[in-house]
Amino acid sequence: MRRRIGQSLRIGLAAHGAALVRTGRMLGGEPLALAERHADLTAPDGIVNAVGALFADDLAPAGWPVTVVLADELVRLWQVAPPPGASRMGDLQAAAALRFQHLFGGALGDWRLSADWDAARPFLAAAAPASLLAQLESAARTHRFHLVEVVPQFVAAMNAWRRERRSGAWFGLVQGGVLSLAAYEGRSLAAVRTAVIPDGADRDWLEAHVAREALRVGVGRPERLQLCGAAPSGWASSIGRLKFACTLFESDASEGQQGWTELARLARTGSAA
Repeated sequence: MRRRIGQSLRIGLAAHGAALVRTGRMLGGEPLALAERHADLTAPDGIVNAVGALFADDLAPAGWPVTVVLADELVRLWQVAPPPGASRMGDLQAAAALRFQHLFGGALGDWRLSADWDAARPFLAAAAPASLLAQLESAARTHRFHLVEVVPQFVAAMNAWRRERRSGAWFGLVQGGVLSLAAYEGRSLAAVRTAVIPDGADRDWLEAHVAREALRVGVGRPERLQLCGAAPSGWASSIGRLKFACTLFESDASEGQQGWTELARLARTGSAA
């Protein structure tokens, strides 16, 4: 597989499989799905084996820059409120670790932490299993590609649409029948919430769900919801819908989503193209 200037590879990893996508800024820059494998990635060496299987069809990745997008089921995401008077990175790290233990019932010992560190307002933190990252680093050495980034899908989506997001709006991602929401109070992140989307969920369900989440988090209902991923087209704003506006950056019927499997969509999340 010969690389052209501006091209890179993206691997999407979920508990049930992996996908490989090529992206680039040249010749229109449309992402191209290259390979997909279904396997149990939670098994010992499951990730190493799955990544190797992606390159089995003469897709030699040596020298290529590779970004890995992790399904949110493989990671932990949570909101951290900085302690009053925090002035050192250690203060923020301790707050993130304590919040992790409170939410997930265990210490951070076997997880690797990253965050949008901010001493002035609540920030988003993420943790990935150290064993998962070690397998990715092993795969990079074996196949001689450059592992440039490992990012949770929700974080990749937030970064990709950062310039489009409006102040005070909630942001969401629809992937694999799950809705993940970043709830905001003004400019401050209030919580990250996920929920399984029931079959046939319409705009009424969405409005009721957002209202419930606002109550649970203890913030006001947003004036606007901005969603990416395979969101049902019926969730978009329409005449008579006054509770909140809903903008779909993508939808299940959009041209950019058609013909793409869930694993391939995972891999392309956050790509510039």
